[in-house]
Amino acid sequence: MARQSIHIVGASLAGIRAAEALRRRDFRGRIVLIGAEHQLPYDRPPLSKQVLAGNWDTDRIQLTKPEKLEELDLDLRLGVSATGFDLDSRTLSTSDGAEAVDGLLIAAGARCRTLPGAEDLGGVHVLRDLDQAMALRAELDEGPKRVVVVGAGFIGAEVAATCRERELAVTMIEALPTPLGRVLGEQMGEVCAEVHRQHGVDLRTNVGVDRLETGGDGRVAKVVLRDGAEIDADIVVIGIGVTPNTEWLEGSGLTLDNGVVCDATLLAAPGVTAAGDITRWPNYRFDEVMRVEHWDNAIEQGIHAAERLLTDDLDAQPFTPVPWFWSDQYDRKIQLAGRVRPDDDVEIVTGTLEEHRFAALYGREGKLVGVLGFNRPRHVMQYKTMIENGTSFTDAIAAEV
Repeated sequence: MARQSIHIVGASLAGIRAAEALRRRDFRGRIVLIGAEHQLPYDRPPLSKQVLAGNWDTDRIQLTKPEKLEELDLDLRLGVSATGFDLDSRTLSTSDGAEAVDGLLIAAGARCRTLPGAEDLGGVHVLRDLDQAMALRAELDEGPKRVVVVGAGFIGAEVAATCRERELAVTMIEALPTPLGRVLGEQMGEVCAEVHRQHGVDLRTNVGVDRLETGGDGRVAKVVLRDGAEIDADIVVIGIGVTPNTEWLEGSGLTLDNGVVCDATLLAAPGVTAAGDITRWPNYRFDEVMRVEHWDNAIEQGIHAAERLLTDDLDAQPFTPVPWFWSDQYDRKIQLAGRVRPDDDVEIVTGTLEEHRFAALYGREGKLVGVLGFNRPRHVMQYKTMIENGTSFTDAIAAEV
């Protein structure tokens, strides 16, 4: 498919990998890479771990070395925000103007949700980008702090673990009865809870936040829970999920529903694809319309969405990955591959829950659909291959791994 130019909105992981894929496919047209942040493309997973801990400087998280970036011959526009798109005229509007586009790849990502009234309080943080991570790290570096983490999902749990490793007092608030219960199920969620409690986190579950209070100086001083409990806080980190950055696409002619809705090949409209956290598409492997916020998905989806812009409709292939991700917390590497639900069948196939070192398989309707590993990376990857191969739950349990 002959295109003269391709605009990529989003200069993070999905966007830069898309640009690289276009050049590997010998696309010699103009590639415009637009990023709202001023930094060169960087990796986000270390923000809540190595960067926040102070163990890594920012140069270690660059996704592409400057010389490699130069070889891509990009029209790189950093510090520029997309503000609108019109499908009929194929006009992309940004904070520095408007222009017609030939191909468009949307990788604009997502932003953190927050709590009402939290935006104007000092000491309250979310953690999504490098500036946010460095601002939080600077406050942690000032000395002993009482940290309250709101939300015990993977980002909140990583922040809590990093702060405990810095020997800070940490309270973590979770509205669910167990952390990650809606994803992993109650049994596995309780294992995650035990890991944090054993490392000294004051974990409060099954309760939400009523409000944040100040000490009169504009900084947060207290977190008041809905059960009436009050927790003194010097720093509050809010990790309650993200919202796709789709507002600028309202009225564009694209379908928006908790993201940019695409077909199975990642096509949102003729000549328009999407990749990364902003994308909702039907994954035929799991017979489910999904939006995936994982690092590996951003890479593979960015590549697939880029190649889709160069592929005729008849030759286009569906995007059917087995999603997987990892989370480093204390001395545990937690990995999950597949698409699991809390009511799936669960079978421990190696290790024990008590030692927090195991692999657990998830089955649904007789089929292997997921694997959760605590310090079992080799097992997770081998069972991930079985998921890709459509292995039955019974055969997976019986397999020699």
